[in-house]
Amino acid sequence: MNDMCAGSHGARRVRARAGVGLLALALAQAVTPAAAQEGAVKAAGAQSDDAEDRQASGNRDDLEIGALDLPAPPQDVPLPEVEPIITEREFNRIVPGLEADDDAELDKPLESIEAFEARLAREAEVGDTDGAANPQPQTASAVDDDVPLDDPALADGDVSEEIEDAPVRDAELTAPLPSLDSFEVTPVEFAQEETQGEKTPEVRYKVALEGIEEADKETEASLAGTFKELSALEDGDGKAANAAMVSARLTEDTSLIETILASEGWYSPNIRGRLVPSRDEDEPGLTARIQVTPGQRYTFSDITVEADPTIPETLIADNMPLKVGEPIVAGRVQGAEARVALALPENGYPFAKVGQRDILLDRDTGEGAYTLPVDVGPRGRFGPIVTSGETAFDAEHVAVLARFKEGELYDSRKVDDLRKAMVGTGLFSTVAVEPQQTGEDLGDGTQSVRLDVKQDAGPPRTIAGSLGFAAGEGITAQGSWTHRNMWPPEGALIAHAIAGTQQQGLGATFRRSNAGKRDRTLEITAEAFHNDYDAYSAYTGRLAARISRDSTPIWQKRYTYAFGIELLGTAETSYNLQSGERERNTYYIAGVNGQVGIDTSDSLLDPTKGFRVTTLIQPEATLNNGFDPYVRARIDASAYFPATDSLVVAGRLRFGTIQGVDLVDIAPSRRLYAGGGGSVRGFSYQGLGEQAPDGDPIGGRSLNEASIEARYRFGNYGVVAFVDAGQAYRETMPQFNDIRYGVGIGGRFYTNFGPMRLDIATPVNRRPGESRINLYLSIGQAF
Repeated sequence: MNDMCAGSHGARRVRARAGVGLLALALAQAVTPAAAQEGAVKAAGAQSDDAEDRQASGNRDDLEIGALDLPAPPQDVPLPEVEPIITEREFNRIVPGLEADDDAELDKPLESIEAFEARLAREAEVGDTDGAANPQPQTASAVDDDVPLDDPALADGDVSEEIEDAPVRDAELTAPLPSLDSFEVTPVEFAQEETQGEKTPEVRYKVALEGIEEADKETEASLAGTFKELSALEDGDGKAANAAMVSARLTEDTSLIETILASEGWYSPNIRGRLVPSRDEDEPGLTARIQVTPGQRYTFSDITVEADPTIPETLIADNMPLKVGEPIVAGRVQGAEARVALALPENGYPFAKVGQRDILLDRDTGEGAYTLPVDVGPRGRFGPIVTSGETAFDAEHVAVLARFKEGELYDSRKVDDLRKAMVGTGLFSTVAVEPQQTGEDLGDGTQSVRLDVKQDAGPPRTIAGSLGFAAGEGITAQGSWTHRNMWPPEGALIAHAIAGTQQQGLGATFRRSNAGKRDRTLEITAEAFHNDYDAYSAYTGRLAARISRDSTPIWQKRYTYAFGIELLGTAETSYNLQSGERERNTYYIAGVNGQVGIDTSDSLLDPTKGFRVTTLIQPEATLNNGFDPYVRARIDASAYFPATDSLVVAGRLRFGTIQGVDLVDIAPSRRLYAGGGGSVRGFSYQGLGEQAPDGDPIGGRSLNEASIEARYRFGNYGVVAFVDAGQAYRETMPQFNDIRYGVGIGGRFYTNFGPMRLDIATPVNRRPGESRINLYLSIGQAF
């Protein structure tokens, strides 16, 4: 068994040495696969035949390097002596020779593959049997009698190694490792000096950007200003922890100025950043110097749009503002591409896609050839509307909100309008409107486009509240509960209440939004309330129905209208000249009303430009001691002018009249009054006009008012200076005499839903009984 192992071991050594010969042969000449196999056999034979000659010359293990065509060292150059890692004697002892006398296995004929596999199978069976019956580890002495028993190179007991273990001369390498318990590890403690009270050292620096001036003159953009706004050096305010930090910022800013120049057409600038000592002896430190040579500015030599024909043919060209010869400015290029991307869907191409631009620059001429691929897609017309998701209403009501009809040419602006209208209902958490191809040919070169409306209904209930204060009206708190979709589609129930020092009331309203038509609202209201003012005290019940097109904070409209009917039963106090006391009378009032308005302002609660005009006409009839018909009318106008980015000048006019009845036959709550937060500030609510002998106002049949404000805003805050003027008259037409003035100042706190308003005003030429200071607190501007 031991002899068999030794023989096998020797055979493997021959294959390893023969492999060295094959390597030399492969480097010496290129051979085909067949020739390589034949050369391997010859190399092995030659290795064995020449063994005696190599041994005689003392170089039995040296390869013949001549075959490799390696250059020989010069004869007259002394070579350094190199101490061998392993001595020649030890090498010859460990590595056996390859002669037949050394290993009898070399002269034996090669066995067939079948015989080799059969022998391996027999050895495996014998090995398993012997190992189970008498397992004995093999030792080094069983392999080679020349190797000492204590040689650590064979200490692992592996007697059939392809490559032997390296000889080990250090006994410590074979010694057993000590146990972990024998190690005593002491934690490392880092000493840290006390820095309390010490100021952290810092490096001060200045920034010098040079050479950008000429480029700045050629462009509308401010290159130096853009750099200063985005610069890491400028952001550091001239201070850094060390010079390395300044250097890092300088490297970042060097790349920044290169990007800024490229965005304006300078694609090959020469930029050099240096960190040098400051030349200012009074302020020592560093100077981060960036020297810029912009080079040539590239211009368009050719502008090509690769696209299929469109209708009209110049649709893309009309929306591509780039011109040959103009500088290649990144902002203009992106803007032109965005303009094309918008124009195509707005003109019947819902699936148009703008591809990736290509600009080929010629550094010799400073020109660039611009190419833009555009896939216009099929031309389409509006088709059916479908809806999916957690729906608040069906596709039929979605069609009511749309401002287009099926069969019209597709226009993405109308699709955006539909999405905004759905958001304006307040019924959705998310909503999306996406065009889908149907492939249906309509016969005129267009295809039907289906609109997929994806709904995600939100909570339909809302609780809201507000709190306000005004002189003459006292504190007023209002609250409401709303279910916006109790009767789909958009049938809302609103319960509201008011509680204040001078107003109390309860009511309910049914409201159908977009009732059969976009932006049309139907409201039916029933309420009861009590008002207790200086001019009158009233207990009122009211029923009203109204159809309107109104603006809302979410959806402001240019044109508005309203018309409806109203029934009131009210018990009110009024001053009786004969008795000299205020007596309570009951009035039954029926009327219709109509209102139209135009609004060009830019905001409903905080306008800064534009104007508004609203006219209200209310034919009514009062049943008290008789039947008294009359007409109430009022016109309001306001305008807004932005004097600067922060200052807005606003003005307002109001005129009112009641025609067809005496003042005493009109219920006090239906008369016209002036004074208060929404009228003439500086006076109490309804405080202007003719006064009764008891000192309280009695109201009038006409009025005129005017206001002017200067609104200055800074951030989320603002201040307002204002002058109001007005008066109410017994006559049916405004008299424009005895005008009363109030002046004041206000503060504004701007929120995402509108400004909160606090105004303080005082009357000019204050009369006995009038308050010196009047305070008004509310939401939104005064007008």
